[in-house]
Amino acid sequence: MKIRVGFGFDVHPLEEGRELWLGGVKLPAMKGAAGHSDADVLIHALCDAILGAANLGDIGSHFSNTDPRWAGMDSKYFLQEVTRMIQAKGWKIMNADLTVTLETPKVRPHIDAMKQAMAPLMGISMDDVSIKATTNERLGYVGRMEGLNAYAVVLIVQE
Repeated sequence: MKIRVGFGFDVHPLEEGRELWLGGVKLPAMKGAAGHSDADVLIHALCDAILGAANLGDIGSHFSNTDPRWAGMDSKYFLQEVTRMIQAKGWKIMNADLTVTLETPKVRPHIDAMKQAMAPLMGISMDDVSIKATTNERLGYVGRMEGLNAYAVVLIVQE
């Protein structure tokens, strides 16, 4: 059995008038993430972690932010496709550990909905998805509410 770990990171600016999507769930917020797709930093970091673990590049090499096909795209589609890609190479996701950093809104009330949205797309249970949120203690671009970021670690196996 082969075991691999992948790490992912993503960052997006925050802008008024944009929707805030995190983990496949729309959160009520004054500012939303700006990007080519729906700018879901949590799913984008997760996709990078999965692709990296399977040595398949990064999310941008498969879903370029200059390709009009992905404009406004629901990031759950990317997660589903990335999972399909690694499964085609014989890999299975075992678990994912995710952290999002932003000052507001509070994420904790939405964590179960995020797990429910993402776990089936990866073929794992909600119990195999850990999602945490933290602030940046008002420091830097996150603290000034100019942007948000996310980190992801995944474990994959190939039998």
